[in-house]
Amino acid sequence: MKFLTKLKEKKNIFIKKENIYLFILIIVIFLCDRFTKLKVISSFNDNIIYINDYINLDLIWNIGIGFGFFSTQSSLFYNLITILIGLVIIFLVYVFLSSKKIDKFIYSIIIGGALGNFYDRVTFNAVPDFIDLHYNNFHWFTFNVADIFITLGVITYILKNFFVKE
Repeated sequence: MKFLTKLKEKKNIFIKKENIYLFILIIVIFLCDRFTKLKVISSFNDNIIYINDYINLDLIWNIGIGFGFFSTQSSLFYNLITILIGLVIIFLVYVFLSSKKIDKFIYSIIIGGALGNFYDRVTFNAVPDFIDLHYNNFHWFTFNVADIFITLGVITYILKNFFVKE
């Protein structure tokens, strides 16, 4: 209840100039993610595309959360995780609206990526991952553009809180 009351008090916060720019950033990140995923899905033919000695494109449908953790065939567990992710995104939007400028920027990056992966979970019941980083026979987790933005946002948030004292 307290959450809804605070949200009503801040109803004009959505139309603040800085928030509009950051909502546009969220949309741009979401659209970049959608574009790359749709391009890979539509043109992928089950063959790994070798870019160079360190990067391949290999379409993998991830039914887990980040980097395939908690992958399961249980639709109940999948749906619970999806609902939880949706609630986390709503919470992040609330925190975004209550934050200072630099934190808003960081949250925008995370939210844009999270919305991209959430959209895929709801639409495809899996997230298409396709960027395969490797060195010789060691392969890192396969990921996508949304994962890059989420990771950059989280690392930036951690570094900001580690180095910047308020």
